Amino acid sequence: MTKPVLFLIGGPTASGKTAAALELARVKDGVIINADAMQVYRGLPLLTAQPSAAEKSEIPHKLFEVLAPAERSSAGRWLAMARGAIAQAAHEGQAPIVVGGTGLYFAALLGGLADIPAIPDEVRAEATALYEAIGHDAFRAKLAERDAVSAVKIAQHDRQRLLRAYEVAVHTGRSLIQWQAEGAAHSIEKDFTVHRRALMPDRAALYAACDARFLRMVEGGALEEVRALVAQGLEEGLPAMKILGVPELAAHLRGEISLDEAIAKAQQSTRNYAKRQMTWLRNQWKAGRGAG
Repeated sequence: MTKPVLFLIGGPTASGKTAAALELARVKDGVIINADAMQVYRGLPLLTAQPSAAEKSEIPHKLFEVLAPAERSSAGRWLAMARGAIAQAAHEGQAPIVVGGTGLYFAALLGGLADIPAIPDEVRAEATALYEAIGHDAFRAKLAERDAVSAVKIAQHDRQRLLRAYEVAVHTGRSLIQWQAEGAAHSIEKDFTVHRRALMPDRAALYAACDARFLRMVEGGALEEVRALVAQGLEEGLPAMKILGVPELAAHLRGEISLDEAIAKAQQSTRNYAKRQMTWLRNQWKAGRGAG
């Protein structure tokens, strides 16, 4: 039996993913499914570069603005919603088109996602305290006592992954590698023929597009979006409070920096993020400049 087709469009911010997805959806009778960790949140359509109302009315769009800023998104939560949206589109005879720039979401979809139990806050705190007390090398040795494979495989200076592997081993008694192997068995590729497209613009052109778009965001009312978000009194650690441009514009609203400085800092943050996204695509999708 022939498997249905699933289209994936990945790329850095400001690379033209929305236009590419719309073009494909028009040809394939598609449904566009969001794979951007920022665009799942409501109330920040400018700063998260949401598709316009006209674009959303022309083509079905799923998983855009589905969470309140007070909620926490995660790869696991997104994956459950995405699988449902993909299955529904295929059932209705439409082409599911997953588009976004969040590598972790694509990785979860393609490689499955380990169903690791939530790590209690106290376990996280104890792991972080241990790392800071004994240092990187000694902490890696501690991890090796519980998960030798992860201790070897994790890159030399990757503090975050070391902590994650240690927390999982302590809380579950199993290695992160074991959990991940089980997750890989649930890849979407078991049920769909997957076509990938990576948008990889010239870096200088991409950075210029990032800078210009952020200026348009501010001119269009992004500062008011942040003002309304800050007025909710949310925890600083929530994902919505870390959306590109939010920390910088919030600092301006508190009187800590000028608007020009906030814009410059946000533009730099956006360029840095775009660079990380391109690196992920290049390494994980083996994409090169101009790939598509």
